[in-house]
Amino acid sequence: MKLILALTALAVAAGCVGLSADIPHLQNVEGVAQLVVDGRPMLLRAGELDNSSGEPEVMAKSWKDFAEMNLNAVVTPVYWEVIEPSEGAFDWSSVDGVIDAAREYNMRVVFLWFGSWKNSMSCYAPGWVKADTKRFPRAMVPGPRPIEMLSAFSGECLKADETAFTALMRHIKEYDADKSTVVMVQVENEVGMVETERDRSPEADAAFAGPVPQALIDSLKARRDSLAPKLRARWLENGEKTSGTWEEVFGKGSATEEIFMAWYFALYAGKVAAAGKAEYALPMYTNAALIRPGAEPGQYPSAGPLPHLYDVWRAAAPALDFLSPDIYFTNFTDWADAYRIPGNAHFIPETLRSPVASVNALYAFGQCGSMGFSPYGINFISGQARELLGQSYDLVRQLEPLILSRTPKGDVAACVPLGPEQRAPRRIDLGGIRMLVTFQTVIPPSLADGVVVSGEARNAGATIPAGCIVIRLSDEEILVGGMGVTVLFSAPGGRAPAVGLKSVEEGRFDGAGNWIHHAFLNGDQTNQGRQVMLPAGRFSLQKVSLYRY
Repeated sequence: MKLILALTALAVAAGCVGLSADIPHLQNVEGVAQLVVDGRPMLLRAGELDNSSGEPEVMAKSWKDFAEMNLNAVVTPVYWEVIEPSEGAFDWSSVDGVIDAAREYNMRVVFLWFGSWKNSMSCYAPGWVKADTKRFPRAMVPGPRPIEMLSAFSGECLKADETAFTALMRHIKEYDADKSTVVMVQVENEVGMVETERDRSPEADAAFAGPVPQALIDSLKARRDSLAPKLRARWLENGEKTSGTWEEVFGKGSATEEIFMAWYFALYAGKVAAAGKAEYALPMYTNAALIRPGAEPGQYPSAGPLPHLYDVWRAAAPALDFLSPDIYFTNFTDWADAYRIPGNAHFIPETLRSPVASVNALYAFGQCGSMGFSPYGINFISGQARELLGQSYDLVRQLEPLILSRTPKGDVAACVPLGPEQRAPRRIDLGGIRMLVTFQTVIPPSLADGVVVSGEARNAGATIPAGCIVIRLSDEEILVGGMGVTVLFSAPGGRAPAVGLKSVEEGRFDGAGNWIHHAFLNGDQTNQGRQVMLPAGRFSLQKVSLYRY
C-alpha cells in the first residue's frame, strides 16, 4: 500500500527528490508525506466539482472564479459512461478539455474515476454495462434482490473497469506526462455496501463460507501491535486464529461481515489501481463516506476505507498509496485526526463548503500535515464561504514554503474550536514555547462606537469561524496566521522566565518569500503588550518576536 512512500523515503535519505522529477509522486520527509510535482513539493489548495459539473463546457464558466479564490488545483470526475459510451470505443474530449483549461489557468488536476462505484452505486457505469445483468451481475441484498451496484465478486465487472481505467491512464500519460497537469487520481468513489452488511449473492456467500485469505492473515500477524483497535480486538477476542473461515477468525456478527466485504471491495479497487499504474504511475487513493453517530454496518456505506478497516484495505490494495476521508460532519478535527495514520498520506478530497472550511483548511495543512484540502461543490460556493476560503487559501499560499519545510521538523501546528461549548483555551507547544489559544466567533463593537464591549456583546450576533496556524521560526520568533484568535505566550508549565512580546507586526509574504511589513501592533491590538490578537472576520498574518523576563 505504501510502496511509493517507502521508495521515496529511501530516495530522500539518499539525497534524491523522489521517484522522478518528471512524474508527480509522493515523498516521505521525516514521516510526513508530500506531493512532488515538477521536482518540487506542493500543497493542493483545491476544490471539488459537483458530480455533474466535470465536463469542460460546464466548467468553463468557473475557472476564473477558481483563480480568484486562490485555488491551484481542481478535483473533478471522469465519467466511465462518457469516455467509453460503447465497449472498446473511447472518447477523450472531456478529459482533454479539462486538462487544457487547467493549463490555461496554471492549475493542477486530481481526477476522480467514477467507474464501478460512485457513493456505493454504479450510476456512472456505461449503458452497455448496466443493461447486461448476466455478464455484469449486481450485488444482492436480502430478499434476495439485486441493487444498482456492480458485484465486487464478478470477474467480468472487474475486467471491464480495469480495461477502461487502464485506457484512461494510458491516455493521460500520452497527453499530459510532459506537463504534469494531472497530479493524482482517485480510484472509485465512496465505495461501500448499503442496505445490508455484505453482498448476499451466491458468489459472495461462497466466499464468506471460505477461508480468510492468507494475505490478510499475514498482514494481521505482521501488524499485530499497530492494528486499528476495533479490528485488533475482534481478532484477539476470537483467539488470534491464523486460519479458518471469516466467522471462525473474526466471530459472528455484522462487524465480521463488514471486514469480509472490505477485503473484497479493496481487492477490486486495488486491482483497478494496479492496472492503471502499470500504464502511468501517478499517486492513487480512494475515499471514504464516513459513519454517522450511532450507525451500524448496513446503516452507512459499510466496508469502505474507514479508519477501523484501514489495515484490511492496506493488505488487500497495495497499489493504493493512501486512503482519505470525505468530511461532512461538524466534528471535522476528529475525522481529520482519524486519518493521521502512520504511513498514510493525508489528504481531504471532500468537505463542507461552508464558511468553516476556511479555518478547517488551516487545521488540515497545519496540524495534520495534509497534502491538500478540497471543499465539495466548489463551483457553487458563494458569499461569506467563498470570501473566507479565498482569504484562507491566500494565507496558505504565502506560508506554503514554510509549511512544507517546517512541518517535518515539528514546527507547525494549528487549532480550531472543538465545539460551541468550548471554554478552556486550546494549548499548542512548539519547542520551548507554550501558546494558549482562545477563539472569538463574533465581531464585537468597538469602544469608538460608543459601546462598552461586555461579555454579552461579545457573545451576541451571528457566529463566524475562528482558527489559526502557527509556525515556529526560532525560539524567539513565531508566525501566527488566521482569524478570531487570541494567543497568550508562556514557557511550558509556567516555568520562569516569563515570555513577553518584544514586537508584533502584521504583514504578508510576497511571491518570492520576502516579508512585507504592514504595521507594528501594540496597545489595544495586543492588549497592552500581553497577547497576540488576530481580529475576527478577516484572515491576517502576524510575526511575533519574543523575549524572556
